[in-house]
Amino acid sequence: QVQLVESGGGLVQAGGSLRLSCAAAGRTFSSYVMGWFRQAPGKEREFVATIHYSGGITHYGDSVKGRFAISRDNTKNTVYLQMTEDTAVYYCAAAISWLPISAREYNYWGQGTQVTVSS
Repeated sequence: QVQLVESGGGLVQAGGSLRLSCAAAGRTFSSYVMGWFRQAPGKEREFVATIHYSGGITHYGDSVKGRFAISRDNTKNTVYLQMTEDTAVYYCAAAISWLPISAREYNYWGQGTQVTVSS
């Protein structure tokens, strides 16, 4: 089991940026591929990014490529998402196998953190 807790969401002004964090507790963090998803109002949950166990490989969804950056610090059991403004609830998730780009490939989920863009 692994427990995931996101933080860092909130109100961000248009043109701004934000860094989300996801802290993991439980079994060895480095044993998991980590990912971020998001769900905007009225839309399905969307894959954002994923990062390999050691952090050396990343993969992004087309809608965020070039704008978002995923990273991880295995010494702190934390994964990060540096993002520009896009309103949605952002979820982090943990998977066992690489390369997980659909929600069903993830085994554990956080509760989500809301990001709202203010104009």
